[in-house]
Amino acid sequence: MPTPETILPPHLARYVVPQDYGDYTPRDQAVWRHILTRLTAHLKDRAHPSYLEGLAAAGIGVEAIPSLEEMDARLATIGWRAVGVRGFIPPAVFTEMQSLGVLAIAADIRSADHIGYTPAPDIVHESAGHAPILADPHYAQYVKRCGVAGFKAIASREDQAVYEAVRHLSVVKEDPASSPEDAALAQARLAAAQASRTYVSESTRASRLYWWTAEYGLVGSLDDPRIYGAGILSSLGEAAHCLTPEVERVPLSLDCVDRDFDITTMQPRLYVARDFGHLFEVLDAFEATLSWKRGGLHGLREALRSGTVNHLVLDTGLEVTGRVARRVAGIVALDGPVQVSRGGRALGPPWLGQALVAFGSGALPETGAFALELPGGVRVSGFRLGGGEVIDLKGASGTGPLDLPSRALLFLAGKLPSVAGGPADAEAWDRHFGGGPPGDAERLARQRKAGSLPPDLAALYEEVATLRRRGEAAPERLREIRAALAAFPGDWLLAQEIEELLTPAASHELDDPEDP
Repeated sequence: MPTPETILPPHLARYVVPQDYGDYTPRDQAVWRHILTRLTAHLKDRAHPSYLEGLAAAGIGVEAIPSLEEMDARLATIGWRAVGVRGFIPPAVFTEMQSLGVLAIAADIRSADHIGYTPAPDIVHESAGHAPILADPHYAQYVKRCGVAGFKAIASREDQAVYEAVRHLSVVKEDPASSPEDAALAQARLAAAQASRTYVSESTRASRLYWWTAEYGLVGSLDDPRIYGAGILSSLGEAAHCLTPEVERVPLSLDCVDRDFDITTMQPRLYVARDFGHLFEVLDAFEATLSWKRGGLHGLREALRSGTVNHLVLDTGLEVTGRVARRVAGIVALDGPVQVSRGGRALGPPWLGQALVAFGSGALPETGAFALELPGGVRVSGFRLGGGEVIDLKGASGTGPLDLPSRALLFLAGKLPSVAGGPADAEAWDRHFGGGPPGDAERLARQRKAGSLPPDLAALYEEVATLRRRGEAAPERLREIRAALAAFPGDWLLAQEIEELLTPAASHELDDPEDP
């Protein structure tokens, strides 16, 4: 079977990391057992019917952290794949993978200190939350389409600042070397980034739709809904909290894209879909608002204020990627670098200068000298080298200054059917301008977390896990281990696991304290 890394294009595959299964500590395995034991018991009559069936279908058990290789093989039978990533990956990368039917799973696992809830992506959330419901083909198609909408939506420069702040906060929360002051500063950075937003971008609205459905969605009746959102299915705290009277439940509607969320705390209000078909109704309505679908002046305005790289789809079939910098009358100027493509395939290396797109009648010669009056009365003359390249542009009178460069790409078009986020050929763009995948901070935090487990305590965790796997009662030895834990007064997790083995009838209901 081909590996996911060979299926993904290189600009996405470079975010894939090995699971390094041997790096999970015995306490990490105990964290998994603790969460999954309680979640499966609690969600039996509360989750969507596909959930428990999907756990087995995806190769997810209670006793051990799942193998991503096995999960990938299981998901491949239903048209999906699974790859390991490190922490928060850029939203455009996550959504493009999703649109291709590839589930990006954070290979790390939360610490015991954040066992009830963590804002950081981890293997509990992605594998035990997202993967099982993909067994429902109708819902799986919705998730893919959400990926397309998120990938096509236009993001702003401010969105990037928020992403970086969220990623930093998630690392700090899971790094044992972080101090309370570090956490407070990271929280303040996120608050500042969110407060600096001057408008709500299409990408932000797309993330809200995904959050209130695929992450925190309920389905069924308002009085007795079932859980299908991965954020709830993978959180001890949220699973216990979401169906209580403290949470307001409202019917799902397009209004959800106008409601922000806080990833650092439990949600006070949730949206309930009538059924999975209802999700497509709301998604259809949302897509109709996007520049990807609307194009025209609406799309130009959205791209102009975003300050980010987007691409214009011309009615000639060409796609022009760049940062929309100015619009004067019927002329749009894009700052370089500029990529020209057709059908999503780059036609050559990027042009490092500016590009002009003029909307109106007229035609350029294949090559040679020309003189042309553009919309708004702007006259230009020059020499076309071919492929749209023009030299010696000379601006004349017109409606407002266009500040024409001496050398640019010039394209004529009648209409603008679509304006979408990011480059039209992401792989070609990435070859020239892409950087390395994020992950160093997450990797170092993981190493410090593993190193914070004393060897003597790790040995006790491993011994208890072995007794559990073998089904051995061994009450005397368990009591000896419990007594040895006096040397580790802050470690509650192993003591609780021992107590449950000594008292098999102990409840696995969700009685953990909230840990936002």
